[in-house]
Amino acid sequence: MTTHLVWLRNDLRINDNHALYAACRSNSAKVIALFIATPKQWHSHDMAAKQAEFIWQNLQDLQQSLAQKGIELHLAECDDFSASVDVLVDFCRKHHVDRVFYNYQYEVNERQRDAAAERVLFDNDVMAQGFDDSLLLPPGSVLTGNREMYKVFTPFSKAFVKRLQEGLPECFSAPAARESGPIKDVSPLKPFNYPRESVDSSLFPVGEKAAIARLREFSQQPVTHYPDRRDLPALDGTSRLSVYLTIGVLSPRQCLYRLLKEHPRGLEDGKVFVWLNELIWREFYRHLIVAYPALCRHQPFVRWTRKVAWRDEPRHLTAWQEGKTGYPIVDAAMRQLNSLGWMHNRLRMITASFLVKDLLIDWREGERYFMSQLIDGDLAANNGGWQWAASTGTDAAPYFRIFNPTTQGERFDAAGEFIRRWLPELRQVPEKYIHQPHEWAKKTNQKLDYPVPIVEHKQARQQTLDAFEAARKQMD
Repeated sequence: MTTHLVWLRNDLRINDNHALYAACRSNSAKVIALFIATPKQWHSHDMAAKQAEFIWQNLQDLQQSLAQKGIELHLAECDDFSASVDVLVDFCRKHHVDRVFYNYQYEVNERQRDAAAERVLFDNDVMAQGFDDSLLLPPGSVLTGNREMYKVFTPFSKAFVKRLQEGLPECFSAPAARESGPIKDVSPLKPFNYPRESVDSSLFPVGEKAAIARLREFSQQPVTHYPDRRDLPALDGTSRLSVYLTIGVLSPRQCLYRLLKEHPRGLEDGKVFVWLNELIWREFYRHLIVAYPALCRHQPFVRWTRKVAWRDEPRHLTAWQEGKTGYPIVDAAMRQLNSLGWMHNRLRMITASFLVKDLLIDWREGERYFMSQLIDGDLAANNGGWQWAASTGTDAAPYFRIFNPTTQGERFDAAGEFIRRWLPELRQVPEKYIHQPHEWAKKTNQKLDYPVPIVEHKQARQQTLDAFEAARKQMD
């Protein structure tokens, strides 16, 4: 009997899974699935303990879904990607696998692993077939007139939409149950040998059904309010679907098709398109890491920014990480991150800007810390966001554009509702002073159990401008 193996990675679903669909096309083939955990590699990539837990929980859910289809899910573990190739080949030999089906990953280490796996499998008479699955359009398919990758987002987005209007990507149905019938006795999966932290199931319920339900709910009315609510962290105005997209419990095609089902003119409708454009940002950053692999190695896109003289200030870095900078919106955001493993997108921009532009600390320190905490940690999106904030990346904020953390708080959390939620020590501070609580404390002779600002924004801003201008002149 022919045996097909689905090698699962960041595609933990049965619906719209290209590799799974292809593996199941032959009714006569036996189909099995394998997930290989690589704790040492995860550690080197700064994977968050909450993300490891969420992957394991969703693997358990996927195991049950596959069992209903008559497909057994196996879990293996080894140190790193290099060792995973040997594990894969040994598994194929043991289970007499003829063909391996997998969905591409686009980071440098992952692409090297897959290339090595295909070579070794071929030498062992096993055919391997990969698919573009985690994106709406594959890398290299949206290029400038000179056949180059776009370096600015807006023209990329316009070209991307034009491609979608010419023809939507194919969406694949869940496979039918195998002729052998459901698997009744399912062995529990062993936990990973990796740190795990509990996940708030009310915010991030486990499983494909929960993810699809969230997508359907958001794609109805909430998406039309997204432009007005997405920057207000006190409101539940975002989709929170990134946690499912990152590990592949949902596909971007499912998001696109559901959105267009609810809003057929979604590609033109301004309000609805605002959220779709966020999916295109996700595509942009993934296309970029394929075109410019150095981004995966934490290199700045703008060459002269390598000369910026970053400050080595461990106390300030720790204060930022712990939410003790003395700037309420920054501290509330960091405490949300540390507690939930997730942060509102506007707050990601504010906190990143503060680390780089107020503290003048290397953006790579923030990039690593975010990855170590985020349940939706994704190298391409995280790197893209940090390089945008640090003015070191493609289509980045100009280096002289520096967020004022106080006015950012006043603009996006005017009444301080979000701040009080995460900084209980400021709950008694009146709304008028919530963004500058020490002014109130001084005027009323109150004592606050809250740090004074660790830097003065105006001075810090000038210091950053001087550092960037010096770097640019040095490179010239």
